[in-house]
Amino acid sequence: MFPDSSPIAAIATAPGHGGIGVVRVSGRGLMGLAQTICGLQSDTLQARQAKYVSFLAADGSTIDRGLVLWFAAPHSYTGEEVLELQGHGGPVVLHMLLSRCLEAGLDMGLRLAQPGEFTYRAFQNDKLDLAQAEAVADLIDASTEAAARLATQSLSGAFSKVISELVDRVTHLRMLVEATLDFPEEEIEFLEASNARGQLQTIRDTLETVLTQAGQGALLRNGLKVVLAGLPNVGKSSLLNALAGADVAIVTAIAGTTRDRVTETIQIEGIPIHVIDTAGIRDDQEASDEVERIGIARTWAAVEEADVVLHILDASRGPTRADEALVERLPARLPLLRIWNKIDISGHRASLEEQGDTTHLYVSAATGGGLDLLRSALLQVAGWQQTGESIYLARERHLLALRQAQEHLTIAAQQASRGDGALDLFAEELRLAQEQLGSITGAFTSDDLLGAIFSRFCIGK
Repeated sequence: MFPDSSPIAAIATAPGHGGIGVVRVSGRGLMGLAQTICGLQSDTLQARQAKYVSFLAADGSTIDRGLVLWFAAPHSYTGEEVLELQGHGGPVVLHMLLSRCLEAGLDMGLRLAQPGEFTYRAFQNDKLDLAQAEAVADLIDASTEAAARLATQSLSGAFSKVISELVDRVTHLRMLVEATLDFPEEEIEFLEASNARGQLQTIRDTLETVLTQAGQGALLRNGLKVVLAGLPNVGKSSLLNALAGADVAIVTAIAGTTRDRVTETIQIEGIPIHVIDTAGIRDDQEASDEVERIGIARTWAAVEEADVVLHILDASRGPTRADEALVERLPARLPLLRIWNKIDISGHRASLEEQGDTTHLYVSAATGGGLDLLRSALLQVAGWQQTGESIYLARERHLLALRQAQEHLTIAAQQASRGDGALDLFAEELRLAQEQLGSITGAFTSDDLLGAIFSRFCIGK
């Protein structure tokens, strides 16, 4: 975790050149620092009011000119005093300004902030709960408009509110159960009089809905990793270009043109689909050179990391023994769609067919025929459901906590239905479920987990 509560400073804008750059400082007693760097008198800087000033070096020369903003605690992002120096966005001038802040704040213990430390302090000072803090990073990293909107909703507390309501329901039921444990002869009567089983079922139903909504949000956040696999010259790169709507991969009639991964992210219904074109797979003895053999090895590595594999086949010549060998080698856990390309040559019509456990799609990368069917099939494989219900931009950590809470509530229901005085076990499972739900917002969270979460933030945030 972060070393101490000393004042911290960092460049808060992204690296590179820009019109504006911001140096952010958080801590206590920052007015004196502002006066030193900006040459101000004690009564000339008001909270949340920008002032145009010169940023001064130690010798009194001007580093830059820009705006200074001072936020009084607790009315700031971190809950502490915050000072923002907004100047020109060149990396050299920003580093000069940051160095000047650290130099001027040496006596007060000012140090360089670590990644995520500003947001961690906001969490520590109850400006954000843990789910909202993670939403800050999700908003910055959002790759689609839908993901950005959902991150904003989570940042405003929508997801946290739903989780808190679940925690309150579980807490209320725990209170009733534990109050009854001192009167074992009344356990059975309690279950009936308080409708404990009914309350528990309502909680479980609500949790199931939240888990579904969170799963949809996780899909919007992370996207789907799709690998195009097949023999050389079946049209994998052409299909990637057709899906992307641009020539992102080289296409020629020469077998083995693609030697390395080519990745393009597209959007389908707002979901990021990471499409990975790979080298055509054939036997090592048939590969033309060492470069192609390395490319084939990387193809199999990409397959291992995939969420779904599109097995591309040439519809104009039908399946070959090599195609079947490729399928046999694919991991059994992976969803597989068999894509019959080049129907503009074979004469097939664009269609989707279910043959046993396998979905077959007939498409033409050249004409675009059947691509809408392919996009719909990818959404179905991903588990996407277009509903009018709320969706929460959840992380894998959130999904795991929700599933574990769900398991504890299932066991609690089993204990409640035994009818042999198992209220103590019932209460324990409710407690464990409450802890799992509380870990989402930070009510029950270890320091190790906090360190892992905030260390992924950028410096200055």
